[in-house]
Amino acid sequence: MNRLEVRNLKTYFFLDEGIVKAVDGVDLTVGDQETIGIIGESGCGKSVMSQSIMRLVQPPGEIVKGTAILERKDGTLVDIFSLDPDARELRSIRGNDIAMVFQEPMTAFSPVHTIGKQIGEMVAIHTGLKGRQVRAHVVELLNRVGISNPNQRFDEYPHQLSGGMRQRAMIAMALSCDPKIVLADEPTTALDVTIQAQILDLMIELQREKNMSIVYITHNMALIAEMVDRVYVMYLGKVVESTTTKRLFADPLHPYTQKLLRSIPKPGQRVEKLEVINGTVPTPIDLPRQCGFSSRCPHMITGLCDKSMPDLVQQQDGHAVRCFLYSKETEPEDEWTNI
Repeated sequence: MNRLEVRNLKTYFFLDEGIVKAVDGVDLTVGDQETIGIIGESGCGKSVMSQSIMRLVQPPGEIVKGTAILERKDGTLVDIFSLDPDARELRSIRGNDIAMVFQEPMTAFSPVHTIGKQIGEMVAIHTGLKGRQVRAHVVELLNRVGISNPNQRFDEYPHQLSGGMRQRAMIAMALSCDPKIVLADEPTTALDVTIQAQILDLMIELQREKNMSIVYITHNMALIAEMVDRVYVMYLGKVVESTTTKRLFADPLHPYTQKLLRSIPKPGQRVEKLEVINGTVPTPIDLPRQCGFSSRCPHMITGLCDKSMPDLVQQQDGHAVRCFLYSKETEPEDEWTNI
């Protein structure tokens, strides 16, 4: 049973310069106690997708299409996208059924309230705890995520904590009400290597203890290889490949995924120069109907890749790819059918 099923998610930003299709028709499933990875270059739509699931996209951004069926703790199913942004049910879902660890906790936490007050507010909203019970619960959480002197840290402000401690506090907030799904957006990106390892070990331990599902939004391929069950590769707002982690590293199909993996140094190999992906990501405003990677792809088929968008097709069990190299299509779509 899937805890979350996102279908055909489209989140667009309507700017004066044109329409930015930040997320353009993404499907995503998160199974029971499963660990999912979302990878891709900066600007590919990873973070916007997670913000869309949490209903945190602000104007000029808008979810224009899609469904997100969430299985709540009580077993009921709800389409997150069908709820009013100010609906009480949506507020009861955030933090309680599905929570988020933000990329930069310094901007996620309010600077004018203490860490304890902010975590405690979420606990009070979603549980029956009050007063001293809330404080005791939050102090226990802070201690659980490895923050020293949790009683003292409870009364401190975000700027008084180090980067590693703020990230741990953000994890404590995300886990404060035992959500079944945690969206972790670059949870270790601003931390040094030692702290990164500690945070990731903590996430593994808490996932087993709480029976959570985790979605990692990241560009850290080492994290993907070590911690993730299945991977979605995104490029220009679309999923271009999805499969198990083991299969992705052993047999990447999409030219973008292949180049992405070749750009990573391998342990034990002496490399004088890393392979790079030539060209740049196209400006994502009013994009023409074509493969977004066609201008950078060494296998680009003129008249097809630059004239039409390939579908995401299954190549083998659980391995899907969006590329004409694996498609039966040989001619571009008739432009009149896309109006």
